[in-house]
Amino acid sequence: MKEDYYEILEISKSASAAEIKKAYRKKALQYHPDKNPGDHEAEAMFKKAAEAYEVLSDPNKRSRYDQFGHRAFDGGGFGGGGMNMEDIFSQFGDIFGGAFGGGFGGGFGGGGRRTVKGSNLRIRVQLTLEEIANGVEKKIKVKRKKLAQGTTYKTCSTCNGHGQVTRIQNTILGRMQTSATCSACGGLGQIVDSKPANADAEGMLVTEETVSIKIPAGVVDGMQLKVSGKGNDAPGNGIAGDLLVAIEEKPHPTLQREGDNLHYDLYISFSEAALGTSKEIETVTGKVRIKIDNGAQSGKILRLRNKGIPSINGYGTGDLLVHVNVWTPKSLSKEQKKFFEKMSDDAHFQPKPEKEDKSFFEKVKDMFS
Repeated sequence: MKEDYYEILEISKSASAAEIKKAYRKKALQYHPDKNPGDHEAEAMFKKAAEAYEVLSDPNKRSRYDQFGHRAFDGGGFGGGGMNMEDIFSQFGDIFGGAFGGGFGGGFGGGGRRTVKGSNLRIRVQLTLEEIANGVEKKIKVKRKKLAQGTTYKTCSTCNGHGQVTRIQNTILGRMQTSATCSACGGLGQIVDSKPANADAEGMLVTEETVSIKIPAGVVDGMQLKVSGKGNDAPGNGIAGDLLVAIEEKPHPTLQREGDNLHYDLYISFSEAALGTSKEIETVTGKVRIKIDNGAQSGKILRLRNKGIPSINGYGTGDLLVHVNVWTPKSLSKEQKKFFEKMSDDAHFQPKPEKEDKSFFEKVKDMFS
């Protein structure tokens, strides 16, 4: 079982953004590979801290994590997991503000050279309730930029491959040294040497690729999943961006979702309500037949256990609530009208609610108890 992100950083669940950042700085310094050469446990802790920070520092990811836990990012490389060392070191520019330009130079891409990550792509995937209930693997065609075959790079002559240009100025305080990102290569330390004629200036081509996306059971409308490395490629030895998958739930013709529970409106006739009947109804796992006892009242709710949607958190499966509605005919034949007129004074046709015939509000209360 994966460790809790808050426990990894040793912070409370109410920690502010500043507290999260401070906690990560402490852990990153403690377990940095350059300070613990050859220590695999320290490297593992370094990666765990970076993964925790990646999720908790992002308000959207943190909200999903607080609500669903690690299951919010399960399936096919989604979410905070799967960070490589390039991903982690790319965080340091924001966290440490370049303060480790010398001491940890080897880990940060060669003393100033910038590691570029390709841009993310966003798609929307529509799912039926059946797909959400059972989980599904979708194969989606995505247009993404990929490094064209035959593209080569050479060392930037402006910065000599360092990614930064250093200038020394004489001031009244003495000689001052400043460093800035190389404008010629954008901090990459290299520039395109040759590329195919149909590639863009960075040696990229737009290609269509079929991406397989494993979507776990129980996702909700509006949830965003991540497929690492399936966004646009980055020039040089950069890291590919991610594919962000927004979930859209298709309306179901007969079922209504409420959290992990489902609702179904079942209509029966006067005679069926009086005599009892059995009905076949649709669920997300197939059709089932249910029994309606004689004397059924309109508003009765039948609960079918575990026939709803699995919890994204792994806390079981919701129920299917069948709402029984007795259908009142809007028109009657002369013979039918005479029958009901004759029965209007009959004792069996007089409303006599019993204790077990709960009110609507009591039934709603029971649904959530």
